[in-house]
This record gives sequence, C-alpha cells and structure tokens, in this order.
Amino acid sequence: MIDMHHDPADRIESSVELSVVIPMFNEEEALPALVERLRPVLDATGEAYEVVAVDDGSTDGTVEQLMALRVTWPQLRVVRLRRNSGHQAALTAGLHRARGHYAASLDADLQDPPEKIPEMLALARSQHLDIVYGVRADRSTDTGFKRRTAGAYYWLMRRVVGNHVPAQAGDFRLLSRGALDALKALPDQPQVYRLLVPWLGFPSGEVTYHRSQRVAGQTKYPLRKMVLLAIDSVIGFSVAPLRLATWLGTLAFFVCLGVFLYTLTVYAAGDTAPGWTSLIIAVLFIGAVQLICLGLLGEYIGRIYSAVRQRPTYYVAHDTGAVHVPTTDIAWPTPRHGEGNRNDSLGSPSLP
Repeated sequence: MIDMHHDPADRIESSVELSVVIPMFNEEEALPALVERLRPVLDATGEAYEVVAVDDGSTDGTVEQLMALRVTWPQLRVVRLRRNSGHQAALTAGLHRARGHYAASLDADLQDPPEKIPEMLALARSQHLDIVYGVRADRSTDTGFKRRTAGAYYWLMRRVVGNHVPAQAGDFRLLSRGALDALKALPDQPQVYRLLVPWLGFPSGEVTYHRSQRVAGQTKYPLRKMVLLAIDSVIGFSVAPLRLATWLGTLAFFVCLGVFLYTLTVYAAGDTAPGWTSLIIAVLFIGAVQLICLGLLGEYIGRIYSAVRQRPTYYVAHDTGAVHVPTTDIAWPTPRHGEGNRNDSLGSPSLP
C-alpha cells in the first residue's frame, strides 16, 4: 500500500545513506581520474549512495562529461547552476539538496583522497559523531607560499573566531543529517563552512591524511580568491575590524591629549606662531572623536548589515535528481510582509 501522506522525495531521502557533494568548475580534465577513484570506493561500501556533482557555471566540457557518465553510473546526480557563483555557493547548493543520512564534501581535484570517506563514515557511526573533519597532516605537495598563507589564515581564524576552528581542515568533511539540517537553517551569507561548521558545536572527530597534488587542470583558488575568502571569514564571523577602528580612535584620542599638553607647553614658552596652537588642538581632537564615533557606529551597522542583507547566492538551472521543483532552486530569503514568493515567477526546469 502506498502511503499518500508522504512525498516521493521523502522515500528517496530515507533510502540514501551517503551523499557525496562535489562542486565543479571547469574540471573536464580531472573528471576521468575522479570517477576512476571515487566510484570503486563508494561501491565497495555497500551503502546506498548518491554523488551530487554541482556544476558551477563551467565553460568547458564538464557538464557534457557528467551527463554522459550518468548513462552508466545511475548514482550520479548533476546539479547545474545558471552562472558561476563561487565554490562556497556551489557547495551550499549541493549540501542543501543532498538526500543522504550523511553527506561528505569533496573537491574534484583529488587533493583530498576519496578513499578516506569510508573511514569518516565508520568513525561517525562508531563514536556517534555528527561531524568528521579531514585534517591535512602533510602539505608538502603545496608550494611554500601556499603553506605559509594557509598557516597564516588558520592562525588568524583561531585567534579571531576561536580555538574551536580545527587547524588545517578545509572543506573535506562528513556531516550527519542533523548537522546538515542545522546548516540549512542558518541565514549566513556568504557561508564559509570551514568556520560555520565548527561554530555549530556538534560532536566531531578528525581523520588525518596527506594532501596530494592536483590531479589535472589549474587551481580554482588563486591568490585573489584566497584573500576574498579570508575577508569573508573575518567579517562574517567577527567584529574585530570594527573594534580595531574603535581602538584606533581611542589611541588617537590619547595621542591627542599628549600633543595637547605639548602644545600648551610650547605656547607657554612663547615659541609658537599665532593661531597654530588652537588649530592643532582642534584638528587632533575632532579627528580622534570622529574615529571613536565611527567605530561605535560601525559596531551597530555591522550587526544590522549582517541581519538584513539577504540576496540569492545561486540559481539552479536543473537537477537531474529532482522529483519535484524544490524551494531551494533559488536561494532567496523568506519574502517580507506584502511580497509574493519570487520563485513563483521564475521556473527551474529539470532534465530527466
């Protein structure tokens, strides 16, 4: 008997044990090696699984290869974004659509080994963990510049955000369904998962591995994107930059007091030009007060900005595994009072 009170998507979700989410952007050169290593690993687990490949607006033959692979790999699911939205947005799209009781995130370049996924799953089950991080124990294959900048990034994040951020843990991790649902409920935009996931506070463990060289193609994280990621990380998880403005204003104020005393001393000695004393005191005092006020206003504006900035991070063109048109096709926020649902006028067709 068919239970008419359950959606077909719910029955599919309950049958999938493991989802592997892979953001991709122009990875046609790396795809053959990825499939060659990933599929045997997942088949050997004996678990019902799906591979959610999220195409982040690729301009090469990535999508064509993925669609061809689906003919012989039924567990492969292709989610295509309408435009290039960035690695974290593509990862969000995949995690939000993952149906498994557990979801592992993996990059297509094979620098993080897919062979560790079964170990992550076994650790999560045996110790009842919601999060298992892949921690890079050896980064000797990275350039010296990459190792130093990565080390500086994690050093800064652990001091600005907190020591709960695992050192050398990127986006290679396993999440339980509970952790996934908690992430989906968070309004943070943009989502920096290497900081957001530890912030949840779920029981977690670690699996160490040696980081390999990129199997093919070019890195999708050049220096510019690494800098932007660091900025998003700091601004999205800390008000330290705003507090820095406040401290600079306070420092300027005390410097002003020192200069004030100095100018009075010089004035008393009669060694000044007419009007110089009053001008210097006024400029220094007003400048210090302005910096303090801007810092204080920044504290409030930063919080307001974080609360009200709601913009779509990605658009889904199609999802080969969609049973029905999902509400996450466009990452719009909840409509405000008096507004209609923007999804009503923007369709998102699915391919068979």
